[in-house]
Amino acid sequence: MAGSEPSPKILLAKPGLVTGGPVAGKFGRGGGGDDDSPQLRSRLPSVASLNLLSDSWDFHIDRFLPFLTENTDFTVIGVIGPPGVGKSTIMNELYGFDSSSPGMLPPFAIQSEETRAMARHCSTGIEPRISTERIILLDTQPVFSASVLAEMMRPDGSSTISVLSGETLSAELAHELIGIQLAVLLASICHILLVVSEGVHDDSLWHLMLTVDLLKHGISDPSLMTSSLSQSSSSGLEKDKLPEHEEYMATPVFVHTKLQDQDFTPSNFVQLRKALMQYFRPSSFVREQNKPEEHVSSSLVRGSQMDSNLIKFYAIPLKKKDENPSAQHESYVSALWKLRDQILSMKSPSFTRPVSEREWLKNSAKIWEQVKNSATILEYCRTLQHSGFAAKTSLTFY
Repeated sequence: MAGSEPSPKILLAKPGLVTGGPVAGKFGRGGGGDDDSPQLRSRLPSVASLNLLSDSWDFHIDRFLPFLTENTDFTVIGVIGPPGVGKSTIMNELYGFDSSSPGMLPPFAIQSEETRAMARHCSTGIEPRISTERIILLDTQPVFSASVLAEMMRPDGSSTISVLSGETLSAELAHELIGIQLAVLLASICHILLVVSEGVHDDSLWHLMLTVDLLKHGISDPSLMTSSLSQSSSSGLEKDKLPEHEEYMATPVFVHTKLQDQDFTPSNFVQLRKALMQYFRPSSFVREQNKPEEHVSSSLVRGSQMDSNLIKFYAIPLKKKDENPSAQHESYVSALWKLRDQILSMKSPSFTRPVSEREWLKNSAKIWEQVKNSATILEYCRTLQHSGFAAKTSLTFY
């Protein structure tokens, strides 16, 4: 790790929610008994304020920044998907959270039966956490969510959120665009982006990611935001020495969850993988995999590599609560374990230049402004307006 400063406290349970009992360290097993002291709790930010994206769709770094260091050996993993598909569960698994430990709260809130019954989502904006291995995890609010749409809709049907600078949009169109903006941002600032869908027949996320591939052009990666400032004072000779670089794109991993027994077959996986390859063949998700330089953080677990095919795909079976045979439950748990091992050991593209954790966060805020002011996304928005936009994506009612 660069520099001699000690690492800040790791975000395990949500600050402010832990009431009594020691906060365990990595994997929730012992250690860190003083982490729950009143002095520490008073210094930790509240849960809501940790969000990188606020309700007004503005990017905030001041609360999460103290948890980051000048270390340049880190990995950023983001996730996107509809509500209820298991995004937060997967992110908790990547963190290494042990749900069997009594009294421990997960890093990311999991949708409860009450939340599901009230048709509400439990994640808002982008919720960041960082593990002891310096893995930055970005959980996100759901896309295609009726509850998100309801929260941002005024009585006259307009949006309460200013999605594009100076543009007044209908709530339906704004809801469509925030999903695109969120995905474009994650594709720009993450090393790995988990694209999570439910079942084998939901391809709505595929369409979203293909749209992202079309609209992302011109958006920088976090390391280039730093270098652009230093280059302004560089000589022409120094600029000539700068290497050419392709446009950065995070590596997407398509995860299909809650597969029924009849869907959880090798033949279905082959068909789904072929469909993914055919769908994304003209996209940069395929072309980017041919880049020779790839990122592997030395702090990550090295295990079995994910399938070497160009498009990364993983399937997780449905967790059945009512069935007695433990084999099905174990297959669900083992699938999550394998997903974690393979995600944390896979290669992913490096940013163009080395960048520290703190620089990454500061420059991510600048990239968010690029996304909000993107002429390409604005043109896409106006095209939808002129074509009489109607939400074609099926919404999930929580």
